[in-house]
Amino acid sequence: MFRLQFISTVKLGFKSLLLHKLRSVLTMLGIIFGVCSVIAMLAIGEGASYAAQERIKKLGSNNILINSIKPASESQQSVSTRSSQIDYGLTYKDGARLQSTIPGVKRVLPMRIIREDVRFSRNQVPCQVIGTLPFYPDVTSIDILRGRFLCQMDEMWQNNVCVITAGLSRRLFPYQDPLEHALKIGDFYYRVIGIVQETGTADQRPQTGQMEGEPLDNNVYIPLSTSRVRFGETLIKRSAGSFQAEKVELHKITVQMENLEAVETADPQIKTVLDRFHEQTDYEVIVPLELLRAAEDTKRTFNIVLGSIAAISLLVGGIGIMNIMLASVTERTREIGVRRALGAKKRDIVTQFLVETVVLSVGGGLIGVVVGVVTPFVVTRLTDMPTIVTAWSILLAFGISGAVGVVFGLYPAQAAANLDPIEALRHE
Repeated sequence: MFRLQFISTVKLGFKSLLLHKLRSVLTMLGIIFGVCSVIAMLAIGEGASYAAQERIKKLGSNNILINSIKPASESQQSVSTRSSQIDYGLTYKDGARLQSTIPGVKRVLPMRIIREDVRFSRNQVPCQVIGTLPFYPDVTSIDILRGRFLCQMDEMWQNNVCVITAGLSRRLFPYQDPLEHALKIGDFYYRVIGIVQETGTADQRPQTGQMEGEPLDNNVYIPLSTSRVRFGETLIKRSAGSFQAEKVELHKITVQMENLEAVETADPQIKTVLDRFHEQTDYEVIVPLELLRAAEDTKRTFNIVLGSIAAISLLVGGIGIMNIMLASVTERTREIGVRRALGAKKRDIVTQFLVETVVLSVGGGLIGVVVGVVTPFVVTRLTDMPTIVTAWSILLAFGISGAVGVVFGLYPAQAAANLDPIEALRHE
């Protein structure tokens, strides 16, 4: 009996909404946009956070990056004088000390980075010439597409060989096979032995000075010993009557640790070792693991902020439902009086109005879920911004929309049920 009565009340609620289709649709819009904004904003925030974390992961969670930086005092001196020589940065001895003194070190990868124009035939491209060791691919994010990477014999015999990135290959050898040719760097020719694809981030491909604005994948890899012999340790810059010489043995050292626990303990130890042998701060230490954890914390905060902002839309939608239902109670006062006079109980009136509000909120929630799932894909297609729609964001938004219907529909339903039947029948 109760079941049939409940079904009858639900049908009556649906019929009441269908009598005012336009008003019902307009009332649902607040919930639709609220649910859509919750899902879409969380998807955009999740995508942005995921992209940032992936970039940090590609640096290597087990790696510690050390870069040479020009001290502020030296920079000011070089600007004030027309001719100067600066000696700063990391050294080969620093790499040897880190390898021998820091517990848990697996590999120490030194790098020299020289900015030069690379030529082939009539083509000339500004590049980064990176002198490094054969195990570079094992430490950093790089994929070998064709040929091979540098080997121990290349390093031992100071061979004039090089490995180039796929982007440089397309720009320098548009119609030829790079593996069949040699390119010119400075006064020497280097035989191309391999093509690689950069999969890391800009932090792995430092770019300053004349390289600004150039593609980040214009890289040429040569043996570290070859780089030291061909380019020396003193880099000379000439411009408009001024002369500047910079002596930098190594521009970058990547320390690969055995595990994540070793990374946490090695960070302060590395700084202690370097501080002992460097009179000035001419280096910086970057720990991707710390950046990753900071990014994860930022992600949680970002999601809370975005979710809170989007939830305001659901609150506004709920207030809209309450407003419409209160107006509906006033409009249908006589109908309520007739139902009470025919024997309807207060709970029947409450159920009828709650059904209407829940239908509005749940129906709007379902439509909002569909629109909210589609919106991130549209954003990704139009802006190339990564977005990730998670199941929990859909359940959260839909659950809140249902709760909004109950919470904001309860007061109008109680107001309708508490109307005096006699006064309701007199209402015109």
